[in-house]
Amino acid sequence: METLAGAACEVLLAAEPHAKVMAARAAARAWRTGRLAWVFDVAMPGRPVLGDTPVLLPPSRMPKRGRAGSLRTRIAMLHALAHIEYVAIDLAFDLVGRFGRHFPRAFTDEWLRVGTEEAMHFALVARRLRALGAAYGDLPAHDGLWEAAADTAHDPLARLAIVPMVLEARGLDVTPAMIARFETAGDEASARILGRILRDEVRHVAAGVRWFESLCAARRIDPAPEWRRLVSCHFGGRIKPPFNDSARESAGLTKDFYAVLAPADGCTHNDATPAGRP
Repeated sequence: METLAGAACEVLLAAEPHAKVMAARAAARAWRTGRLAWVFDVAMPGRPVLGDTPVLLPPSRMPKRGRAGSLRTRIAMLHALAHIEYVAIDLAFDLVGRFGRHFPRAFTDEWLRVGTEEAMHFALVARRLRALGAAYGDLPAHDGLWEAAADTAHDPLARLAIVPMVLEARGLDVTPAMIARFETAGDEASARILGRILRDEVRHVAAGVRWFESLCAARRIDPAPEWRRLVSCHFGGRIKPPFNDSARESAGLTKDFYAVLAPADGCTHNDATPAGRP
């Protein structure tokens, strides 16, 4: 029987977008139908295998998007979103393959579902790009999402703190304004896709908060101060408003976490320990 870790690794090693989407769907389907052993016998790669496109650039070198509402700008926005969703597939499967052993099986159930939803999001945005005469890979993209994953590869608590609770939570903040920009441009098809993604991402952030709090409970740590400590240690940017407080609240990411960020109080890496069932 194939193992869960092996299936997760196959997703990370798929360099071509269609192959990655198919591998993600196949892994989740195999898990649901009992064809994957809950065994972690394969190490996750340091980073996913990359295709020839898109070209990855530092954020400071990313090209300007152009006039608001123009076709060029809308394509650039959708391309950036497609890249975020594409990397999010790897992030979800790496989370399972790298850290699933430290959690109950329900953790795997939830994050494989997240991974397949990220694959669906990517497919929707990629199809919309094609309808607009473009394709994923036509434009450069930046590598900040996977840099955050690499920096938190030692500890599931740090990974949950940064990826779903900072990076994906930021999506909750900025997506409503993106939807409004597409609607103003008369691009209702793109706006509907972003609305679907926003609704799903609330649940993804909620999953991050729930399992973060579960692991904090297992380690007997107060979640909000620990989250702020981990952010100060592992997030290179600055968390700043505007915040979509209602969406964050719906996801369980209350203002207790992010309203006031504490300065770094030491960046000692915690050893991964099993979490109790939430």
